[in-house]
Amino acid sequence: MNKLALYFRLVRADKPIGILLLLWPTLWALWMASGGRPDPAVVFIFVLGTALMRSAGCAINDYADRDFDRHVKRTVDRPLTSGRIKGWEALMVAAVLAIVAFLLILPLNTLTKQLSVLAVIVAGTYPYFKRFFAIPQAYLGIAFGFGIPMAFAAIQNAVPAIAWWLLVANVFWAMAYDTEYAMVDRDDDLKIGIRTSAITFGRFDVAAVMLCYGIALAIDLVCGWLIGLRWWFVGGVVVAAGMALYHYTLIRDRDRMRCFAAFRHNNWLGAALFLGVALDYALG
Repeated sequence: MNKLALYFRLVRADKPIGILLLLWPTLWALWMASGGRPDPAVVFIFVLGTALMRSAGCAINDYADRDFDRHVKRTVDRPLTSGRIKGWEALMVAAVLAIVAFLLILPLNTLTKQLSVLAVIVAGTYPYFKRFFAIPQAYLGIAFGFGIPMAFAAIQNAVPAIAWWLLVANVFWAMAYDTEYAMVDRDDDLKIGIRTSAITFGRFDVAAVMLCYGIALAIDLVCGWLIGLRWWFVGGVVVAAGMALYHYTLIRDRDRMRCFAAFRHNNWLGAALFLGVALDYALG
């Protein structure tokens, strides 16, 4: 049971914020692709698959960062970093979760399965982008948003241009919230040589976060309007924009814990956007 508890912590099952940040864009896409009437079975597959793949990604991330995390205050006590589980165990957990996630999508069409392979490749390679890519948060945004083209593929058996634009919006949203997250670890990351957007943006980090929020929400607004969403959806975007402004009040002084609070609050921003989409289809 102690080992299972360690695996539970390895995949961040005790910290579901990551699952939610993957889930909201996937749900936006499922509702938009289906005109507000997604098949409940497809929704179930994507919700469970999102949770499994995020968990697998955490295991891979900890394996890739095991030599760095011991030098970061926030991560030094993780099960793999602290030596309470072995590297092969983390890889085994990731493989099992990824296999189960793939089995889930077997009833779906071929295009969705093909995109799932790309999703696994992106998720598996993300941890290594921090070694050389100046803004790895952009790559994270692709990994966290790949449920968008997969959702359109599952429902429409095609990935229209609007899906790719929604993915671009998710990249900017991820850059915003994960820069807030990176601001928490900036001092440690500078010492060990990890690249993050918080380091790359430097003294313009707060401005960059707000710019990314603005671009993401503008793209979401245009995409929703083009597919026929109207005032309930616009209301959701306005509420999300208000939350982004609230995040500015949290991060402007660059206090570690307030930056972390801003990161976690993005769950509600994503929920506001989804609620706007769902209400517009239901009541619009």
